[in-house]
Amino acid sequence: MGIQAFTKLGNTVTFTAATSSPTPVQAASTTLGGNQYRVLNTGTVVVFLGYGSTAADATANAANVATSMPLLPNTDEILSFVPNAYFTGKTTSGTAVCYISPGDGL
Repeated sequence: MGIQAFTKLGNTVTFTAATSSPTPVQAASTTLGGNQYRVLNTGTVVVFLGYGSTAADATANAANVATSMPLLPNTDEILSFVPNAYFTGKTTSGTAVCYISPGDGL
């Protein structure tokens, strides 16, 4: 079985991470159980990505370095989370635009 390139399977969502995390956005997949996401941090600062199965979980996770996932500046990653996850992010200074696309593959 070969490695499959990332295929976008849902709408791309965006948020601007800041020192106060914005309202979470949901990256809904068009496939049942889809749990892979292409995550881009287009900013020049680290974003502490909060994620979860609810908006409240994403907000709580972004507020704590231990429960968030740090995204380096200009990061482009494919990561696995719960299906149809919610995302938000927090910075220690400045802002950074993030894009999340649900899909499948590497």
